[in-house]
Amino acid sequence: MARTRHVIAVDVGGTGTKAALVTGTHDRVTAVKQQRRATRPGGDAVVEDVALLVDELRAGHPVEAVGVVVPGIVDEVTGTGVYSANLGWADYPFRDRIAAATGLPTAFGHDVRAGGLAELRQGNARDLTDAVIMPIGTGIAAALVLDGRVSSAPGEIGHVDVGHGDPCGCGQTGCVEARASSAAIARRYTERTNRHVNGAADVAALLTEGDTEAAVVWREAVDALAKGILLVAALLGPRAVVLGGGLALAGPKLTDPLGGRLDELITFQRRPELRLAALGDEAGCLGAALLAIDMLEER
Repeated sequence: MARTRHVIAVDVGGTGTKAALVTGTHDRVTAVKQQRRATRPGGDAVVEDVALLVDELRAGHPVEAVGVVVPGIVDEVTGTGVYSANLGWADYPFRDRIAAATGLPTAFGHDVRAGGLAELRQGNARDLTDAVIMPIGTGIAAALVLDGRVSSAPGEIGHVDVGHGDPCGCGQTGCVEARASSAAIARRYTERTNRHVNGAADVAALLTEGDTEAAVVWREAVDALAKGILLVAALLGPRAVVLGGGLALAGPKLTDPLGGRLDELITFQRRPELRLAALGDEAGCLGAALLAIDMLEER
């Protein structure tokens, strides 16, 4: 029987950081105590905040390790945050600094790939050996599951040029993310109508009410997303695409038109099944915990 481990998991996001005391095994973990705080920019600030969260969560508990995941470009082998434009670090040695600050063995990884690992082991990708796990939020990225393992490939599907010509924050034009991210959907609706919405969920609600501008924005988002998935289907032929993040909360409002558009576009490619992720915004934390447990098991 697998040994139950006790670890602290931290998911550093672009605006907020989630942390949890987690128990479990290589196959399944559960958060038993949670904390959140705003993310401060800069590597040193992140390390300070992680150390404080660890101290708060470990009080009275026999914690064995820490797992930390961050956005941007990540080198898991060296434990380095290579680059984050939004949070302002470059070549920052997160794993070593966090281990020194907490006194605990530290596993370090990428937030989206860690969330994909959690979905693969205990979410809606459990039965899949080849899949794309794609959270859609402020941005769009993906964990690529190849031969039953999460690849270290960047998975930046959000920055594939699908030909619409709109500028993207990355400096390119035509990116999937510039039309299909939750942030882009809200922004584009406001630009077209001069009416403020809080997010893609508001646009989805307006779509249900028959708002014609919401329908245009939603249709164009679905088209961009379908073309991004089509490219992945041509290159990797995944059995399924597992959609997560805020936009996936739209459920059939997203999957029904997206599936229809894929059917229109696909010629020779393997048509991936569309699934909704199971773990919500816990996925990153649970994945960070799994990284920590894997590290302990390999010692």
